[in-house]
Amino acid sequence: MSFTTLGLSEPLLKAIKDQGYTEPTPIQQQAIPVILSKRDILAGAQTGTGKTAGFTLPLLELLTKVKPTRNKYAVKALILTPTRELAAQVGESVDTYGKYLPYKSAVIFGGVKINPQIAQLRKGVDIVIATPGRLLDLISQDCIDLKEVKFLVLDEADRMLDMGFINDIKKVLVLLPKDRQNLLFSATYSDEIKRLSETLLNSPVLIEVARRNTASESVKQAVYPVDCTRKKELLLHLIVDGKWKQVLVFTRTKHGANRLSAQLEKDGITSVAIHGNKSQNARTKALADFKAGEVRVLVATDIAARGIDIDQLPHVVNFELPNVPEDYVHRIGRTGRAGNEGEAISLVCVDEHEYLANIEKLIKKDIPKVWLKAFKPDPAIKAEPINQGGNRGGNRGGNRSSRPRNSSPQSSSKDSSKRR
Repeated sequence: MSFTTLGLSEPLLKAIKDQGYTEPTPIQQQAIPVILSKRDILAGAQTGTGKTAGFTLPLLELLTKVKPTRNKYAVKALILTPTRELAAQVGESVDTYGKYLPYKSAVIFGGVKINPQIAQLRKGVDIVIATPGRLLDLISQDCIDLKEVKFLVLDEADRMLDMGFINDIKKVLVLLPKDRQNLLFSATYSDEIKRLSETLLNSPVLIEVARRNTASESVKQAVYPVDCTRKKELLLHLIVDGKWKQVLVFTRTKHGANRLSAQLEKDGITSVAIHGNKSQNARTKALADFKAGEVRVLVATDIAARGIDIDQLPHVVNFELPNVPEDYVHRIGRTGRAGNEGEAISLVCVDEHEYLANIEKLIKKDIPKVWLKAFKPDPAIKAEPINQGGNRGGNRGGNRSSRPRNSSPQSSSKDSSKRR
């Protein structure tokens, strides 16, 4: 199938050709014609499937059919994303494919000064890509007009709910006209997503390009059992011995990311940490340096990694397993993108066996174990509750914390979402 068969106009086809693409991905094949038919959709698509172009292309096409109004400041399309990085990525896609169209777009997120964003909106924009918190800030200052929005996109809706944005989303929804087209994209499904889709979508078309809550088949997964105190040593061994040039490493906490990145630097491996406490400029530079190959290791938390889009990223390492199994699917989805193969390695200590079991239950498969003789775990070490704050206890392989192992992560997620 060719892009020319999907019903897109010449300016969009020309922009696609400029990018060197000739055939749409499965999500694009399915989503573009349905969106062009003006139907609501609920799309289940993993990262790296081309879903961003899957909604930006038909959205731009449909905008050509929207009649001009007297209010030149009215926004015609609103795209909500959970993080700054993803907002920037979607904004880049809109600019890339809309280069031969007259539409103006604005990317709106927190962590940067609000006045330049206000100035941009006051000049008039057709498409707004925003994180919920900053959008509500601008709404409260009467800086944006949503009364004529024709298209609403919720990108990575599952992550927005995980980050505690549901109330913010509801506040935005009541300000939008009822007569609009809604597109909801989610990499994973949950009861919350189902409830949101029931209230938001009107007779939606369900589109799925992968089994629900599963990891991409193009990603080779492996678990390396190791004592917790030797994880840094094992990671260094894998990077050096495997001659890895580019690897994304996940930690649970911001402090853990900083510590690990600093240790890698001491060991002679160029590394940078990216998380919610970093300024937007620092995060943008870190990602740019990583993509350019100037930084060998990018250490990230789950929230900061959303929106990282690197087609040929070869390696992802879970230095610490996530306590929410769906986050594992998101993490390893950073590799094996756009038809490329990738490798996802998890360094698992005795404390994390329950997390691993929950992940394997979710993805419905056992992850192969790789036992390195030099890093074989000490069987005398017993599991201890995991401290989400990242502080280790004593000289054992476990963690000490008063927090129960199965306590909910939602409170910490909501706190961090306020900074988005």
